[in-house]
Amino acid sequence: MHRGLKPLLAVAAVALAAGCSSPSQPQVTFYSHGDSVAVEPAQLCDPTGQQCSPPNQEAVGRLRMVGRDPLQISVPREISSAPWQVAFLYRGLNGEELDGRSPVFTPDERHSYTLHLPPDGARIEHVEVQQFSAVLTQGPDGGVDFGIGGSWVLNVQQ
Repeated sequence: MHRGLKPLLAVAAVALAAGCSSPSQPQVTFYSHGDSVAVEPAQLCDPTGQQCSPPNQEAVGRLRMVGRDPLQISVPREISSAPWQVAFLYRGLNGEELDGRSPVFTPDERHSYTLHLPPDGARIEHVEVQQFSAVLTQGPDGGVDFGIGGSWVLNVQQ
C-alpha cells in the first residue's frame, strides 16, 4: 500500500463511521438576561406519532431569569417544520398558579418566540415547547386535538 494512502483511508473510515451514526435530536435554545441553555427533547415521536423515544426525565433545562426580562426561545427547522407552540406556567402576585399558551405556529412560519411576562409582576416557573404530530384525537369540546409529537422543557429559577 502506498505510504500516503494509509492516513487517507483512516480519515475516510472515520468519516464513514460518523456518517453512519444516528443524527442528534433537535435542541431548543432558551435565552434570558445574557444566559442560555440548549435542551434535548423530553420526548420525541415520528410525524405520525407512532414511534416515540422513551420519556427522558433528565432532559429538563434550567435557566435563571432576572426581574422582568423576557424569555427568548429558538427552535431549529426540525421543530418549526411542523406546527408548534409554547405552553407555560407562571405564578401571579397572590401566589396563584396560572397557565398560558402562545398561538400555534404553522409549519415554517417562524423559528423563534419571545415570551413576555404579564404586566402584573407574575413570575415564569415552567416553559414547554410542544411540536404537534399528525395524530388527531377527539377534543373535550367535540372538536379535534393534535397530539404532541415532541416536547422540550425548561424550569425557571428566580
